[in-house]
Amino acid sequence: MKAPSLTLGIEEEYQIIDPATGELKSYITQILEDGKLVLKEQIKAELHQSMVEVGTEVCQTPADARAELRKLRGAISELAGRHGLVIAAAGTHPFSNWEKQEITPFERYLGVKQDMADLAQQLLIFGTHVHIGIEDRDFLIDAMNVSRYFAPHVLCLSTSSPFWTGRQTGLKSYRSIIFRHFPRSGIPPLFTDWAEYEGMVDTMVRTNCIPNGSKIWYDVRPNHRYPTLEFRICDVCTKLDEAVCIAAIFQAIIAKLWKLRRDNMTFRVYPTELIEENKWRAVRYGLDGKLLDLGKQKEVPVRELIHEMLDWFLRDVIDELGTRTEIEYAYKILESGSSADRQLKTFNHTGTTRTVVDQLVAETQEGVS
Repeated sequence: MKAPSLTLGIEEEYQIIDPATGELKSYITQILEDGKLVLKEQIKAELHQSMVEVGTEVCQTPADARAELRKLRGAISELAGRHGLVIAAAGTHPFSNWEKQEITPFERYLGVKQDMADLAQQLLIFGTHVHIGIEDRDFLIDAMNVSRYFAPHVLCLSTSSPFWTGRQTGLKSYRSIIFRHFPRSGIPPLFTDWAEYEGMVDTMVRTNCIPNGSKIWYDVRPNHRYPTLEFRICDVCTKLDEAVCIAAIFQAIIAKLWKLRRDNMTFRVYPTELIEENKWRAVRYGLDGKLLDLGKQKEVPVRELIHEMLDWFLRDVIDELGTRTEIEYAYKILESGSSADRQLKTFNHTGTTRTVVDQLVAETQEGVS
């Protein structure tokens, strides 16, 4: 079996914001017109007009991905600036109301609105999606089965959605709660091989449940167009360094799983229900909670488990990949908190979500110019 290419691709969804009010602004169609000239297929509309999505080219390393994201964040900021607008990266907007947002008038999104009704209107959430190149389809399914265990760990590092319509929700990733309303979402079930997964998708297409695999919205899924495993569990990362760190961790996880498989070993596959329990804890408490160490059958502080993942499980492949600099940024997140933690600190200090928006706009630009 041939080793996976481990290529990287990152998609980020940004908020389009009116700096005068801090509110979301429905303006994607205007930005898209200019953006297609500059970024071509790297810029896309999303369901709501107050959202813009970008995607990197296929990258070989996290350093390449950093350069791509720096370019994309800079270009989108410049395009928004032409219209007196700014962008921010956070899983939810601190106070804008989902009921007032305009749906993008493209056939794809009007179809989602028709299919999902109010659930589509409510889907005012922003994520980071990381693609890792895996060409062998059966290994891709094996990697999906195993890597599900680590997905809640990484979600804790990315949490950036503690607010919803102006309320402090008490959760670190409220985005995850909103997306869970959609069908075919959450931690994926176990599949024995590619044939079983493909058979499930084919049945859903044949019975008019979905048009294709793009409507399978699992937290970790085979991408329906490219030979990649796509990690979709994370809130959009506010800082550029956070996004690169998280992509590097996902790449290292797949590299480690391949190394184990090459040596006729594997990491244990755990029940979906227990991983969902860990995801709930990640959503609720982020870095300040405890996750289940399913090997030891006990709960452990999140920071301790993430240290174990980086220092023990991934240690050897990090140096082989040459990504220690990018991955060790996770220690900074563990020390100073995720975006959600920083947002809550600002809110508790100022008493207003308006200042949180200003902070998000500023942090989204860090390391870009």
